[in-house]
Amino acid sequence: MNRCTPALTSQARKGRSPLRALAAAGLAALLCAAAPVKAQQVPGGMGEMRNFPDASLRGNLTVLAGSEAKLNGNTIRMAPGMRLFTPQNTLVMLHTVQGQTFKVNYLIENSTGMLLSAWILTQGEAAQPRKGPGDTIQFNFRTDSDPVKK
Repeated sequence: MNRCTPALTSQARKGRSPLRALAAAGLAALLCAAAPVKAQQVPGGMGEMRNFPDASLRGNLTVLAGSEAKLNGNTIRMAPGMRLFTPQNTLVMLHTVQGQTFKVNYLIENSTGMLLSAWILTQGEAAQPRKGPGDTIQFNFRTDSDPVKK
């Protein structure tokens, strides 16, 4: 019993060689064609306008210590999952920007009234009109210290 496979003859090798060369050339052409398309993509924040939620408002945000922030001059608590985005749409760690003030679009969580998300604006985005500092924050709960509305 012979378990070894016989060596390929020179004619069998010649039959496969053009097929391999053609496949390699096709793959190389495909990879080279995709490179210019990838090079023409503009990264986020470099000339692109971001889409903000319709419910977002405009204001000035100053991150204070811990989970506190100052929004339009009023102290507000930040939600545990609060996200702050740069103009390039990358996340900012909140401890790195403590004490700094930014012009932002922001979202308030409806159920708790906490600051949920904020986007630091570019000059072009800040020039677009949006509701902002004149609006008050509405809470869906009352405390004993709240004035009674009739």
